[in-house]
Amino acid sequence: MKPAGKHTAANICLLVRQVRDGLARWIEQDLAAHGHPLNLSQFLVLRKLDLLGPMSAIDLSRAIDHNPGAMTRLLDRLEEQGYLRRAPVAGDRRALRIELTSAGTALSGQLRASAERAAAHALRNLTAAEREQFVGLLERVHASL
Repeated sequence: MKPAGKHTAANICLLVRQVRDGLARWIEQDLAAHGHPLNLSQFLVLRKLDLLGPMSAIDLSRAIDHNPGAMTRLLDRLEEQGYLRRAPVAGDRRALRIELTSAGTALSGQLRASAERAAAHALRNLTAAEREQFVGLLERVHASL
């Protein structure tokens, strides 16, 4: 075990990645257990559209930090499942806006519950004060990036 204060940059980056991957696995397993076999990227698309409203595919790619080239396939799958649609933008024949369908909006509420369960599970060993401090520290780290 490493002594306190001896954390290397590589170890910190690995730990952050492992936390992210652990949350992704937990969310995907929870979704599947509740009848929604979605991956994390699909989850994020649906939640962002519900939270931020309709947007272009490139803006959605940025919002979830997803490869723009892979976004088309991701959107195709969600559209085939009836969760979103591509709607034309008035005044611009080339532009499309991605928006949730009523099924996508309904599903997003269930996805929010999954995210809440994941957060509760991940933070279950922290006190309320530690959770507040942890979130504050994450926000500061995020802001610095």
